[in-house]
Amino acid sequence: MRRGLAQRWNGICFWLRSIVLCLGLGCAFPANAAIEIRWWHAMVEANRAAIEQLARDFNASQNEYVILPEYKGSYGATMESGLSAFEDGNSPHILQVVEVGTATMMATKGLIKPVHEVMREARQYFDPNSYLPAITGYYSTSKGEMLSFPFNSSSAVMWINMDALARAGLAQAKLETWPQVFDAARRLQANGHPTCGFSTAWTSWIMIEQFSAWHNLPIASKVNGIDGLDTRLQFGTALHARHLATLAALQKSRVFDYSGRDDQAESRFVSGECAILLSSSGFFGRARSQAKFAFRSAPMPYYPDVEGAPQNSLIGGASLWVMRGKTPHEYRGVARFFAFLSDIERQAWLHQRLGYLPVTRAAYERTRAEGFYAQNPFHLVPLESLTRKPPTQNSRGLRLGDMVGLRNVWAEEMEAIFAGRKPAQEGLAAAVERGDVLLRAFEKVAR
Repeated sequence: MRRGLAQRWNGICFWLRSIVLCLGLGCAFPANAAIEIRWWHAMVEANRAAIEQLARDFNASQNEYVILPEYKGSYGATMESGLSAFEDGNSPHILQVVEVGTATMMATKGLIKPVHEVMREARQYFDPNSYLPAITGYYSTSKGEMLSFPFNSSSAVMWINMDALARAGLAQAKLETWPQVFDAARRLQANGHPTCGFSTAWTSWIMIEQFSAWHNLPIASKVNGIDGLDTRLQFGTALHARHLATLAALQKSRVFDYSGRDDQAESRFVSGECAILLSSSGFFGRARSQAKFAFRSAPMPYYPDVEGAPQNSLIGGASLWVMRGKTPHEYRGVARFFAFLSDIERQAWLHQRLGYLPVTRAAYERTRAEGFYAQNPFHLVPLESLTRKPPTQNSRGLRLGDMVGLRNVWAEEMEAIFAGRKPAQEGLAAAVERGDVLLRAFEKVAR
């Protein structure tokens, strides 16, 4: 009896929360109640505002479905929330998952309904060939069947405070190689930036994953895990050790200043404290709204003595996964929403406003034809970095299980290196060894 009352009360509370949220998003309430489609995401600030605008626009365009976006924390927290909710039988319809969560989503049995099935069954037009190959290939099966819907795709770039460089006499300085960045950071530190010459956000993504691909070095065997679960980590090379040892030495004088594992360094950039930042191209929306100075982006630096460098960057950002266990009517609503998101105008708007990659060819062509790139050349930087050269086995991407755990282990070992508690080679060896333990545990569960 008590359990029945509790379940009824929980249902009433959920209904009331949905009404409050829906009112905030401008939803319509026809005589026959609209079908609710829950969308869990990890977007903050300008990016979160864009998601809520998309929901409002879709809800206003028809009266059969209501998209209810809900922020669930970081990418890692959002994926963990979705997996836990699935186990409890209360998962959302749509879950935004960071790109390296792909292996986990694919390997968890009964978890997802592939996007190509959702669109086909709902008879919604959906042509995977209309999307950029560098993006669709990451989220598709070997047969080209798309598993998730590409949404906010990005890549790694270097953000530069142009005003700060000008004050330091570096307005014309080249920042193409790591030695050039190190030298500029020293000069910036001597000219108004004593606590931070340069920093990085998303430390594991930038300093291991992107760094490896940019220099055409393997992250793991089996084509970085794409060709099999029995993959082993391989990023403990001499170049990785040399780079991290250099950063550790620069950390002592704060020419390089570590800011944290996630996006903490982005706040230091928009405040003007750090004049050079390695981060995602998806940072543009926040930089545009908060930075009080002129800025631009540039490709990631590389070591000029590495043959063939730079190679190409890896895709970043996230895609939208459809969870199993919903009704056919609900899946039709998801399909209609994805068709809505695929619209050329909407894709171009997301690309131009937030700095994410134009995931469709049409959105790119529209943006180019409008002359947008001539006025905003840094929007081309991540796209050109991603497609700079045909990808190799080291730079196609990566599909490793338990990436949340892996990135935490890698960051923990890099923190020990930066703090001087471990030599670079020892810390890298530990990152590889501990990471392989997580991969074996994932392989056992996934099989």
